[in-house]
Amino acid sequence: NSSRREEGTSGVKMFSLRLLSTKSPSQNVSHCRSSRITRGFCSSKEDPRRSAPRDVEEVDVVIVGAGPAGLSAAIKLKQLAAAENKEIRVVVVEKGASVGDHILSGCVLQPTALNELIPDWKEKGAPLNTPATKDQFWFLSKNSGIQLPTPPQMHNEGNYIVSLSNVVRWLGQQAEELGVEIFPGISASELLIGEKGNVAGIATGDVGISKGGDLLDTYARGLELKAKLTLIGEGCRGSLTRQLFDKFNLREGVDPQSYGIGLKEVWEVPKENHQPGLVVHTIGFPGDNFTYAGSFLYHLENNQIALGYVIGLDYTNTYLTPYKEFQKWKTHPKIRKFLEGGKPIYYGARLINEGGYQAIPKLDFPGGALIGCSAGFLNVPKIKGTHTAMKSGMVAAEVAYDQLKSSENSSEIPQMAEYQERLSKTWVYDELHKVRNIRPSFHSPLGVVGGLAYSALDTYVMRGKAPWTLHFKKPDHEYLKPAAECKKTRLSKTRRCHHL
Repeated sequence: NSSRREEGTSGVKMFSLRLLSTKSPSQNVSHCRSSRITRGFCSSKEDPRRSAPRDVEEVDVVIVGAGPAGLSAAIKLKQLAAAENKEIRVVVVEKGASVGDHILSGCVLQPTALNELIPDWKEKGAPLNTPATKDQFWFLSKNSGIQLPTPPQMHNEGNYIVSLSNVVRWLGQQAEELGVEIFPGISASELLIGEKGNVAGIATGDVGISKGGDLLDTYARGLELKAKLTLIGEGCRGSLTRQLFDKFNLREGVDPQSYGIGLKEVWEVPKENHQPGLVVHTIGFPGDNFTYAGSFLYHLENNQIALGYVIGLDYTNTYLTPYKEFQKWKTHPKIRKFLEGGKPIYYGARLINEGGYQAIPKLDFPGGALIGCSAGFLNVPKIKGTHTAMKSGMVAAEVAYDQLKSSENSSEIPQMAEYQERLSKTWVYDELHKVRNIRPSFHSPLGVVGGLAYSALDTYVMRGKAPWTLHFKKPDHEYLKPAAECKKTRLSKTRRCHHL
């Protein structure tokens, strides 16, 4: 009812304000993940405040992570409720200081899911300002390059070069206008387990703990958000996701997940170097034939270029340093010409899922589901995952809303068992299934050359309909060779690249 909702909202807001007021710059990185970890790791001292009861808030759905998947789920839930004049309480917790702060992506956005979620996004001012107008795909040698035909998956007609953090901020605004409660600066540190073994919500981390693990005068216990359903959208390899994998055996029967590390910078360049709408991808230099790697260079608005280098973490050379490879790549003549006279204004790195269709885990668990990159819906050949993440959140929201309605007058715990089957009937699974063999084909004895040859065959001849499925046979780290078998990589002083 409305009175309960107002009281609950006030309680969470008061907790949020208290949390923000207790953090000082030196304390931001010193929080323990939970009371249990606090006692076992952070300090040997016993303090009765550690075992004090936490404040409790009851909600209908709690969503971990205000990314594309989490916010799409929140928006869809409130849209469905509004269509039937129902009131449901949806809370999103986000560890970033503000929505969008922890979003990092070199992003050409395919607006398929956005068109479904908010058809009038243009009228509502979504920050999709730069249409992709031209695609280039290059194979780079050390000092030159050959322009190759752009694979069908990399055609970007109808897509937009965006700042994904700005898009996510806008999605957050749309969610709040619908009544979603978003609380940034609060990390979900613990799963709450109900009496029947189901996930019953999350707890946030304690605050006011020194670097040495001692409790400060500003110490405060975390908050328990008890929910009928919990959606986990914390991104690639999140801490709660890994707990769920282990507790509910969600990865049984699927391939091991494969990962990549993506390093990104945004440069401000002279106007004469800037071509708004240009999308460039490269393979080859500086990688070798047995390292899966590639790059992107996207011309945004305002004389800015988003560029990055992605390396699969199944590389074999123990001396390889992804950051140094990124620096080498920027010195190549085909890349340097865009950056000459410019300067980097933002930088960062993030982990991405590359396992694709074969590595999708079981998506539901008692009391909730995995959405977005927590599950892993990146289309690797397309180098896009935002649209699939958003769609997963939307489908999860539809199932969650149906479950909330059906269990409204019941003591049964809502379940998300229909989620995976319903998602598998959408364009998400169809898109991932068609490209399922491309990434694992690079594990052949022929390396990158063999992978490119197979990818061309799979794409242009079989069109993603091969009667077989290639698999990831072992985790990424098992591909790494002993140092004695590897050659050291070098980055000479003359080729170091920061300001060009």
